[in-house]
Amino acid sequence: MALDYIDQIQKLLDSLKTSQHENIETAINKASNSIAKDGIIHVFGSGHSHILSEEVFFRAGGLAPINPLFEESLMLHHGAVQASMNERKRDYMDEFLRHIPFRNSDILIVISTSGRNPVPIDVAQYGKEQGLFVIGITSVEYSKSQASRHESGMRLYDCVDLVLDNLSKKGDALLTHSGVSEPYAASSTIVGGVIMQSLIAGVIENLADNDITPPIFLSGNVDGADEHNQRLVEKYKDRIPLL
Repeated sequence: MALDYIDQIQKLLDSLKTSQHENIETAINKASNSIAKDGIIHVFGSGHSHILSEEVFFRAGGLAPINPLFEESLMLHHGAVQASMNERKRDYMDEFLRHIPFRNSDILIVISTSGRNPVPIDVAQYGKEQGLFVIGITSVEYSKSQASRHESGMRLYDCVDLVLDNLSKKGDALLTHSGVSEPYAASSTIVGGVIMQSLIAGVIENLADNDITPPIFLSGNVDGADEHNQRLVEKYKDRIPLL
């Protein structure tokens, strides 16, 4: 039975490849143009969605100009229940966002599978107000099944420039069993990780195709990487505080 999860994930990835191909290509082109102009890709998610921000930050084989927007009170290690409650608060991120060095040449990726809570919606709206191209990674099916908790009535897919659908089911649980009353086994992190890495790979290839050297981090466990990576850190440290 455990291998059923792998089968179901593979089906989602096959569907992702066909249904989201065009939107992923659009995201790749937008992000490539941004980095070619010395822009930054900012990534935000709360709860488990923040995992995808870490997935692509300071990552071996990944792009250097990635800025994860980490607000610890929205992350599980500071109290999972409270973090979930914080995500439902209107204007919760206002002070945090005012300190982010956004430029209108940047890209903002906001991740929320349910897409219904105020915090990711507020972050997306703020990004658009700053002139950024905003991408939402969410589940349209899941979002449509639940009422918005935002005072506007909008969900994340309503307020971004481009939607990348992670195809998660309602409740982000992929499997069922006759002897279990609840669905189980989440899919959003794995599918979201594939979306993020596909985006990064596509941007690198686009830049190379246009004779622009992609700013790629090497693994710190490879000889000679420290010097290579430090050059990229020096280039971006003024815009990416965590570097």
